[in-house]
Amino acid sequence: MTGPLDQPIVLASGNPKKLAEMREILGAIGLEIVGLNDLNLDLVEPEETGTTFAENARIKAVGYAEQTGRACLADDSGLVVDALGGEPGVYSARYSEDEHPGDLQRVDRDRFNNEKLLRKLADRRVEERTARFICAMCLVTPVADKSTQILAETQGTFEGVIGLPGDVPRGSNGFGYDPLFLVKPDLTRTSAELSPSEKHTLSHRGFAARAIAEKLHALKP
Repeated sequence: MTGPLDQPIVLASGNPKKLAEMREILGAIGLEIVGLNDLNLDLVEPEETGTTFAENARIKAVGYAEQTGRACLADDSGLVVDALGGEPGVYSARYSEDEHPGDLQRVDRDRFNNEKLLRKLADRRVEERTARFICAMCLVTPVADKSTQILAETQGTFEGVIGLPGDVPRGSNGFGYDPLFLVKPDLTRTSAELSPSEKHTLSHRGFAARAIAEKLHALKP
């Protein structure tokens, strides 16, 4: 008899770049990932009402595990800028929504978010532009009576600085705020200029995913 971890894990995301990243990270250790769009199911996106990345990751993992009947891995990640009191935080993906409401293409939404962030930091020196990406992950499996069980929760961080206009945006190997984010310690390259292998080694999502993988291996007989 097979269990929920004997079939590919569903990544609770419709972001193709995030799916590709997770397949590369977890595929390297033998874990197979499928995206929501691979399931051909009529799914309702859970409302992310949490005030922390961990809460939103849990909401998504539970919601999609209930709907699909499959083990689901969800992450909630975003950028925290110290000079802005933690903005954009859990609103990272929709940071410019107040200025550009509506159903935008992802590339346009990312551009508007980046432009807003640079405007809000316009009077800040480089040393005042410290920031970090944070990624919280949650793995949930369905159990009897349509309930769910949280198997693992992890968190990773990625330290850097938001570059100055004219120096950033740079790079094409990322998405979201990656082209603005200068990676510590040398601050010479943005996250979007890292190779995929470098990014998986250093990034918030890489750390959180590897921690999930370790917990998964401990769960398997």
